[in-house]
Amino acid sequence: MHSIRQTFAHDTWVMPYLRKYKWLLMLVLLLGTLTFLSAAALMFNSGYLISEAARRPDSIIYIYVPVVLARAFGIARPVFRYSERLTSHNWVLRIVSDFRKKLYQAVEVKASAIKQAHQTGDILSILANDIDHIENLYLRTVFPIVIGWLLYLFIIIGIGIFSWPTALLMALLLGVIVLVMPLLSVAVNGAREFKQKQIQSQFYTNLTDEVLGLTDWVISGRYADFMALQKKPINRIATLRRQDHYFQWWRGFAVQGCFLLAVVTLLVWSGTAFTATKGMANWVAAFALALFPIIEPFLEISQGASEWPVYQQSIERVNALSNDQPKKVPQSALKGPVTEINVDHVTFSYPDDDRLILKNVSLKIKQGEKIALLGPSGAGKSTLLKLLLGDQTPTKGTVTINGTPINELQQKRAQLFGVLDQQPYLFNTTVMNNVRLGNLQATDEQVKTAIEAVELKPLIDSLPDGYETEVQESGTRFSGGERQRLSLARILLQDAPIIILDEPTVSLDPITERHLLDTVFKVLHDKTIIWVTHHLAGVDHVDQVRFLENGVFDLQGTPQALYRDEPRFRKLYALDAGRND
Repeated sequence: MHSIRQTFAHDTWVMPYLRKYKWLLMLVLLLGTLTFLSAAALMFNSGYLISEAARRPDSIIYIYVPVVLARAFGIARPVFRYSERLTSHNWVLRIVSDFRKKLYQAVEVKASAIKQAHQTGDILSILANDIDHIENLYLRTVFPIVIGWLLYLFIIIGIGIFSWPTALLMALLLGVIVLVMPLLSVAVNGAREFKQKQIQSQFYTNLTDEVLGLTDWVISGRYADFMALQKKPINRIATLRRQDHYFQWWRGFAVQGCFLLAVVTLLVWSGTAFTATKGMANWVAAFALALFPIIEPFLEISQGASEWPVYQQSIERVNALSNDQPKKVPQSALKGPVTEINVDHVTFSYPDDDRLILKNVSLKIKQGEKIALLGPSGAGKSTLLKLLLGDQTPTKGTVTINGTPINELQQKRAQLFGVLDQQPYLFNTTVMNNVRLGNLQATDEQVKTAIEAVELKPLIDSLPDGYETEVQESGTRFSGGERQRLSLARILLQDAPIIILDEPTVSLDPITERHLLDTVFKVLHDKTIIWVTHHLAGVDHVDQVRFLENGVFDLQGTPQALYRDEPRFRKLYALDAGRND
């Protein structure tokens, strides 16, 4: 009970929706209870009907009412069952719809930093498993347990009206089924279910990581090792499932044994209490048979309880994802066009890391200015971009646009920034749809104009399906340079005033790289461009060059001035050009 209270102490997923849909939940529980009560009433009435028909086979008058009741209860049970299933799934689907919306919003809010805190497999595991587990929490645990307990109370109180000693004995026998067995299931099989869920979640994470690097596994000739890594957790899960099935068999056998004792108890009691006359003897079979339909929800209680540890872990995971949100920051409106980006004496270090990534860095960028940020890996270029975009907050100093802190402009981020990075993502849809993502209101003509501007019109026109050509997953239908140009067309449609180029040519050959850079700076000539790069190819397109090393700007100035005055710059320029002078 302590673990249950602890799980729901700061829960924002399960309890709020229980309260939101409480009346629908009560209807589900009522219909579920009525389903089994109708089944019990049918068996109770049938027991009486069979006994009375055997005692008076010569006249239907005496059994007319039980016959009618048998038909009524026989119809009521499937009607209540269908209504309960329809209502419960409607209830769960509403909640799951809210869950998925809430999850996607949680991922969206922290999308920029999510890969730092979570591996891809973690997110896939939450999307694929955890939401379904919370759905099953209601269908397989909450509903059966609550309905089973209600039936348990109904049986004990109903028998207690006739005989409290018998009711207490039945409470003991059935209590083993509805209380002891579930607790035993949580203690024994629940731990096994929890272990299986842990292995499966880790399997998702590892498999995703390994599949992303599958090409390297194959090239290195380690395909057999790759397969062996996958088989190990699969075999462990299979072993746990066999143990689970074994335990379930013995648990079901024990439940059936307790239930048999309960039926015998009822039979003995009714045989003693209702045999004073021949008419009263009709109730003996009625009481004994009435208990049989109750076995189904009683069995489900133990199974539902044993799965609680799995659901508990899922609840904790989704709460950890959604509760770990960035602090709310007041949002400001940007007045007028972007005239200046100002990085003012910024120092930055990541939490739990004393190493300073940036040290008192300052940078001013005017409207329409082009700046190149260079430096070795780990120098802080990517961190500076995150600060400019508002993905990170400076430890000291400020980052502003027109004097407004960047973290107050996040709601206008899509209108302020366009980003072209190393691997822009193209979705498995048409060329037209992929480019239109930059502006969903753009007309077909505007999309085609953007594609023409990035010099892809001849290529697209040559394709059999033209602009309706499927780009395939991740844009594999096109080459690296063509994918970059499609993404550039998307940025043109977006029409943001500030463009971030995060090493967009890193995987391209020199000729394609030069052509792409020429196109980029030509079509974005009126934009403010911040270009992160490792080398100097195409640096003549920019107004400023800043070398970032060890967290500070080591060299800065125009390309022409640096080439004239800095031997180091000239050497790097020559190396990039393939010369040794």
